[in-house]
Amino acid sequence: MSLYTALVANALFPVHERLKGHSTVSAFHALEKSQWLPPAEVAALQVRNLREFLSRIGRDVPYFRQLFAELAFDPAAVTSTADLARLPLMDKAAIRAGTDALRADNAGALEKFSTGGSTGEPLIFYRGKERVSHDVAAKWRATRWWNVDIGDREIVLWGSPIELGSQDRVRLLRDKLIRSELLSAFEMSNANLLHFSQRIRQFRPRMLFGYPSSLALLAEYCMQNGYRVDDLGIRVVFVTSERLYDHQRESIERAFGCPVANGYGGRDAGFIAHQCPAGGMHITAEDIVVEIVGDDGSALPPGQKGEIVVTHMRTGEFPFVRYRTGDVGCLGAAPCDCGRGLPLLAEIEGRTTDFVRAADGTVLHGLALIYVLREMPAVEEFRIIQESLTEVTVQWVTTAADRAALEARVTEQFRARLGESLLVNFEYVGKIDREASGKFRYVVSRIAG
Repeated sequence: MSLYTALVANALFPVHERLKGHSTVSAFHALEKSQWLPPAEVAALQVRNLREFLSRIGRDVPYFRQLFAELAFDPAAVTSTADLARLPLMDKAAIRAGTDALRADNAGALEKFSTGGSTGEPLIFYRGKERVSHDVAAKWRATRWWNVDIGDREIVLWGSPIELGSQDRVRLLRDKLIRSELLSAFEMSNANLLHFSQRIRQFRPRMLFGYPSSLALLAEYCMQNGYRVDDLGIRVVFVTSERLYDHQRESIERAFGCPVANGYGGRDAGFIAHQCPAGGMHITAEDIVVEIVGDDGSALPPGQKGEIVVTHMRTGEFPFVRYRTGDVGCLGAAPCDCGRGLPLLAEIEGRTTDFVRAADGTVLHGLALIYVLREMPAVEEFRIIQESLTEVTVQWVTTAADRAALEARVTEQFRARLGESLLVNFEYVGKIDREASGKFRYVVSRIAG
């Protein structure tokens, strides 16, 4: 660790957080210790935190005060995370309908946030200082797993309007002091990709952070044009907010000459899990309970895939309890080789809208169609939209001279996977636009459920 990094991590950043009224530093030190507890002790700590959290919201939050009374649910009697199954699942519609009742009677100043609304109406919700502090602390702990710290040079390739809209003087000064620089993922033109590669070479960051799709595109641009960025001493590339595909990981690692660390979380659900150097996706179990549920809402054991449901125990002022993320994954059964006692997410397959359904109802991951198009050299960019069980639209950028032959080939392979009655529409475009947040999605399903 350089002297400047040590100054930032041990002095400047703690002062910054204290001035904001955040408990980030104390939360971070607690997380640094608890990660090394044996799995049984981590589980016991999680249950204690869950019991305290449920007791708190049952007392202070109108929505849960009424719910617990109706269900005769006693938070003080909670002895296992399995007791959460007695409570209903919470989705975005429930939060929208109960926003006022979800705010704690004694809530302090809350910040208004929203999700991007990529699968429908954006979710408006509120976050308190406790939650923000613990999410930042969890991210801080995860970066240190890779021998990087606050104060090490960082390039962030991001596109959220919230981040890009808040670049006021105070934030610019803070980012300059902690040596973090933001590059916009909204417009990934060749001119911007050239600028990004040049800026990375000039800035010589110790870590990169951003969407996997944006970082993979930048990596491929650098390799195709002979711009070396693998000799800069970059220690790790952190990716989050989208599904990380194998081909993206390979491109990023090859271009930047360092490992990729996958992260999983969101504005709504919090900082849920992060990959360590041994490969395990560690859940922030001290603050978050992760359940995997089936179609009927029942909990599934480790190894079985289902929807990821999250209870964030630091959201007492605006609670997220058994919150349906819309993502699909499964829990790990065995501990990680790194020695940490934190539980694992074994797989994260993406959003439910990243899956497609065959005419007979069979659910397939979007990769079943993605790799059909990825293997075709004439297809430069694409997005697949499933309109219904019998109709798919392909938006693409292609250099094919014989469009009819290419369409016939794609239609044949899609029908082999989704059914012979499938109608495949083709839209020829000059580029595939990213979502409003800057994210990119290869597959979009418009089929409910």
